[in-house]
Amino acid sequence: MKKIIMFKGDIETQGYFSEQMAKCFRKMGHEVLVYDLERPWEYTGKLLRFVQRNHTVVISFNFHGMCGEAQFMDEEGNWFWDAFRIPCYNIVVDHPMFYYNLLSLRPKDYHQISIDREHQRFMNRFFPEVDADLFLPLAGTPLKEDGSYKRWQERRFDVVMTGNYGAPERFDKFINRNGEEYAAFYRGMIEELLASPDKCVTQVCMEHIRRQIPQVTEAELKETMPNITFIDLYVRHARRRDVVRTLVDAGIRVHVFGGRWDEMECDHPENLINEGARDSQGCLEAISDAKISLNVMPWFKEGAHDRIYNSMLNGAVSLTDSNGYLDSILLDGLNCRIYQGTRLEKLPQIVRELLNDPGKSQQIADAGFCMAASGHRWADRCQVLHDLIESAGCG
Repeated sequence: MKKIIMFKGDIETQGYFSEQMAKCFRKMGHEVLVYDLERPWEYTGKLLRFVQRNHTVVISFNFHGMCGEAQFMDEEGNWFWDAFRIPCYNIVVDHPMFYYNLLSLRPKDYHQISIDREHQRFMNRFFPEVDADLFLPLAGTPLKEDGSYKRWQERRFDVVMTGNYGAPERFDKFINRNGEEYAAFYRGMIEELLASPDKCVTQVCMEHIRRQIPQVTEAELKETMPNITFIDLYVRHARRRDVVRTLVDAGIRVHVFGGRWDEMECDHPENLINEGARDSQGCLEAISDAKISLNVMPWFKEGAHDRIYNSMLNGAVSLTDSNGYLDSILLDGLNCRIYQGTRLEKLPQIVRELLNDPGKSQQIADAGFCMAASGHRWADRCQVLHDLIESAGCG
């Protein structure tokens, strides 16, 4: 068994994932230190006492512990992890184009784990020198360890949406920063993505760039991608707005748990019940009291969001859009309900059918729980990582 270092204290959700995984690894027999990035003076001492050369690994989310933090590097820029021959496994939960600068700083024994197969292909195409061969989808957490959950009729909320929102107009400053010609170019990409939600951001952006500059090289494409991350963020929030607004303007009350939902404009704001920001535990509590848990996928086209599995593992009907990966594991009307991103006008009817047929909806929720509990908990992801690190060795 290895000693495992994980992190919390930066992004709350990723710290929560780490805590859930740490529980699972400890049950397997690993020793785990969850390093608190907000308390470096206290935890660096714990780290030094914990590390065992050639017998320790780092498992991180989004480069935590590998962002150039002063406590993990010496004055010459050498990593603590390298000095102690510690392999680093980094689960990247956003598109790799957000992290070019950190990839250039990576430790020597570095392994990148993708939650979306398109992200994995992107890495293999543009960063072939990086070990990025493992695909590991996000997973869910049951609020109660015994797997029990409220029955459909006992639940307080008809529809909940957990997650933050930001008005897409927040990104106009990036769209307009280089003048009208560039703005029109960027808006063309955005319009195509919103009209074709099955396409991934990098695919559309590269197609538009090639049409505009046919002679563009692979190296130039690679260097362009970090400069269009705002397009990913724009379409992500615009789609979230469009889905929630479709429901509330159709007369369906949606309880939103997250920040900045007051920025969403709609015709019937009385149906948008702003419950305010919640941490991960608070979101699970909201889902566990919801009949329907709404998911709007970020622009992942071959992966899953933890909202789907959190919904299933806590007894709500997961109502989600889909993609190539999800189509292989979700069964519409059996263990979830799926809406089409290009046919949002049908979404209110799906919700009404669920609310008007509690017996059938309970069956869907129960089947969703069974499906998620059979292979999509953090314990299942930890088993994959356990097998990986035990077979790979250290140092």
